[in-house]
Amino acid sequence: MNILGLYSQMPKFTAIMDIIRLLWIIRLVWAVEDVLMDSTTATAELGWTIYPSLGWEEVSGYDENMNTIRTYQVCNVFDANQNNWVRTKYIRRRGAQRIHVEMKFSVRDCSSIPKVPGSCKETFNLYYFESDSDTATKVYPAWMENPWVKVDTIAADESFSQVDLGGRVMKINTEVRSFGPVSRSGFYLAFQDYGACMSLIAVKVFYRKCPRIIRNGAIFQETLSGAESTSLVSARGTCVPNGEEVDVPIKLYCNGDGEWLVPIGRCVCKAGHESVDNGTMCKACPFGSFKASQGDQQCLQCPINSRTSSEGATSCVCRNGYYRTDSDPLQMPCTTVPSAPQRVISSVNETSLRLEWDVPKESGGREDVVYNIICKSCGSGRGACTRCGDNVQFVPRQLGLTEPRIHISDLLAHTQYTFEIQAVNGVSDQSPYSPQFTAVNITTNQAAPSAVSIMHQVSRAVDSITLSWSQPDQPNGVILDYELQYYEKNAVESNSSLLRSQTNTAVIRGLKSGTIYVFQVRARTVAGFGRFSGKMYFQTMTEEEYNSSLQEKLPLIIGSAAAGVVFLIAVVVLIIVCNRRGSDRTDSEYTDKLQHYTSGHMSPGMKIYIDPFTYEDPNEAVREFAKEIDVTCVKIEQVIGAGEFGEVCSGNLRLPGKREILVAIKTLKSGYTEKQRRDFLSEASIMGQFDHPNIIHLEGVVTKSTPVMIITEFMENGSLDSFLRQNDGQFTVIQLVGMLRGIAAGMKYLCDMNYVHRDLAARNILVNSNLVCKVSDFGLSRFLEDDTSDPTYTSALGGKIPIRWTAPEAIQYRKFTSSSDVWSYGIVMWEVMSYGERPYWDMSNQDVINAIEQDYRLPPPMDCPSALHQLMLDCWQKDRNNRPKFSQIVNTLDKMIRNPGSLKATTPLSSGVHLPLLDRSTPDFSSFSTVDEWLDAIKMSQYKENFANEDLTTFEAVSQMTMDDILRVGVTLAGHQKKILNSVQMMRAQMNQIQSVEV
Repeated sequence: MNILGLYSQMPKFTAIMDIIRLLWIIRLVWAVEDVLMDSTTATAELGWTIYPSLGWEEVSGYDENMNTIRTYQVCNVFDANQNNWVRTKYIRRRGAQRIHVEMKFSVRDCSSIPKVPGSCKETFNLYYFESDSDTATKVYPAWMENPWVKVDTIAADESFSQVDLGGRVMKINTEVRSFGPVSRSGFYLAFQDYGACMSLIAVKVFYRKCPRIIRNGAIFQETLSGAESTSLVSARGTCVPNGEEVDVPIKLYCNGDGEWLVPIGRCVCKAGHESVDNGTMCKACPFGSFKASQGDQQCLQCPINSRTSSEGATSCVCRNGYYRTDSDPLQMPCTTVPSAPQRVISSVNETSLRLEWDVPKESGGREDVVYNIICKSCGSGRGACTRCGDNVQFVPRQLGLTEPRIHISDLLAHTQYTFEIQAVNGVSDQSPYSPQFTAVNITTNQAAPSAVSIMHQVSRAVDSITLSWSQPDQPNGVILDYELQYYEKNAVESNSSLLRSQTNTAVIRGLKSGTIYVFQVRARTVAGFGRFSGKMYFQTMTEEEYNSSLQEKLPLIIGSAAAGVVFLIAVVVLIIVCNRRGSDRTDSEYTDKLQHYTSGHMSPGMKIYIDPFTYEDPNEAVREFAKEIDVTCVKIEQVIGAGEFGEVCSGNLRLPGKREILVAIKTLKSGYTEKQRRDFLSEASIMGQFDHPNIIHLEGVVTKSTPVMIITEFMENGSLDSFLRQNDGQFTVIQLVGMLRGIAAGMKYLCDMNYVHRDLAARNILVNSNLVCKVSDFGLSRFLEDDTSDPTYTSALGGKIPIRWTAPEAIQYRKFTSSSDVWSYGIVMWEVMSYGERPYWDMSNQDVINAIEQDYRLPPPMDCPSALHQLMLDCWQKDRNNRPKFSQIVNTLDKMIRNPGSLKATTPLSSGVHLPLLDRSTPDFSSFSTVDEWLDAIKMSQYKENFANEDLTTFEAVSQMTMDDILRVGVTLAGHQKKILNSVQMMRAQMNQIQSVEV
């Protein structure tokens, strides 16, 4: 009986087959199936092996489309103990690990068969047998469960039976079973019937795999499913072209049904590319657009005043005349410099001036416009105007004004000035042209002299004190005379006495012995009296002190009696000669010390430094030059370092009637000797004589309680050398020159006071929060004869000298002058431009001495403007008379600041005659074994991972880098870009030199 032939004639057959086919198509949406065998495609007999011969029977039938197909049927239900097998031909697995078998079959309901025995079944069994080749015969493998592996017993969901219409309705079942893992080259399938009436209509053998897809920006190739139904096979994705992985490697998992699951990670488009076609492509940004970083964002149109030169741009280049700062976001329009300020209004009040102006008409497209004030004095009316002195005061400040107004004071009276009001913004230093400015000319009025800043005690007796003082900083005319006011410290100021003097010295007589007096002095010109100086305290000698002093001098008086007679005669003759010359100056009691400090070669009004060690009692110098502070006004907050005599702390100072300020506090450790106390306080005696914005300011001392303290202004950024090393590459050249200008101004002030610093170095320069540099550490002159193990100094020549910063004549002959300070200033310039590099690197002190003696000089630091290095070389002239003065250095730096274009040119690395030292400053790449070591040597170790990610791990690859490559690596700071580029260029030159030598 042809069961399939009967089925084809039954109702509803076509509708059921259509539903089955639709479900099959829907399943293909989720997975890819590769068919290993399909019985419905056979065009001839299937030829499967049957056992026994009277069991399964191969017959022809029709499928749902009425196509002829070959099927197997069996219906020996009336015979007991049925065991009928049919075995497929050899099926190769083609790499699949899990096999799926889809079976279409029909089974007759046993109850519908008349007189059917109890052995009738409605199920059958599915088996498989693995083999590396087609070795099956009629008897091998044996027709039994072992060696065959049973997959499952297959039961029909629906069976067919007799119906009222007189025909039979075909019930087709479709079942899918899978098995695995399979590992041999192929396998056979077998179907066992043990008493059913059924037809095996179609058998399809296949395996599943996940299709090739693009998901999360990555491409996943076709992937075979796992050996088990629950297996998840991991597949590594590949980013689409111009895509990059984010965070973790991107993966998908292929499950046993051929479906992709559990996406991990993703790819995004690189900088310069944007995602299109639902993330399946990364397209280069078109002309006129850019994308600065990787990510999902789209390309942006170039901002105003910028453009691109190619597709795939990561940034837009500013057009000529427009600029962008390092901190400007790339999507910000390029900007230009502002125009000049408008409509300046000036208001002169004696020697003070107020300027106000309107903002520039054009801001350059920026909101960070600030103003600089350039002051020029044209007092003589002849020749060019000169830069104003440091005594002129600008409130709130001279540079970087955020508001269009300023108050200027301490100008000279009856003097013509020119003030240039510059408008600058964040890109002004990138323009090759000087800032736009508006100039205003003013002439100051008549004014009284400024206050005298300090008085000195020349000598004292039981009933008298001799005082001297410097002229006011601004006499504002010819000083006619001085008025001295004095009274006892415990008396009322209204009961004070007055004394006139036509010179800057006076002897105050008729005083009480052992009494402290308060003194104040003021100067008078034709414009009237100036302000009184601050109160200064001096004490007359007691009778005991006088008698003790007399006893010490008595042997000298007796021993020099004869000489005294001769001296008296000489004095008489000298007086007669002076009288004959018509001198109208009043005799005064100048001591040798006073005459030394007020000799005629000094400029009028200039204060002169007085060495505190010239005082018989150094404690007297402390009282004279340093203000005593009540310890209750001082609050120590924390220890910030250690000094030579004790700890250095930060804290607060609150003087009566004044606001609390942050201060630095040097303390003298306990157990000190009197000599240590004197040496400790002598620095305060020195600092107390200085008053300049670029010199560390002394607030006062605490000597009447313990610990003994020196209190100075607090400098937030600490020492200059450490500050520069911590901010390597962070400043513009103009900012660095501004720092150098401040140091030079402070040294000019010290030079004018006849003070020689002897230890000028970046470590002894302090920096505040406004980047103002101030000269500090005035202690070296006291310790030049002390031995020390500090490697900064040497004692081989009999004393403590900072060799790397010291002029050759000071090293050899102990000749310390302002010219030797100029040499040291040149080293400080080199330290600043190299961001705190150690001068002469790892050379020993003796090597440094020998190199200098052979006329070697430090080479220019990286990116150092030629003009600055030339100024360094001028400071390092062997003949000290050929070195510039500090006043000339200040003028030179001022010109550079006014003309930033002069700082554009840099010294080529290969120029100059100082090659032996230049070799030390530029690391030889051949001395390093890896690129990481080279990055460590040039202090760019923070970019090691960036270089490794870009496969820049060989010197050959690094030597070919361009600025675009450096940007691609992720170096965004301009200073770091230049440093790496210069080192790469040097590496390339060294490699070319090696190659030429080998050739």
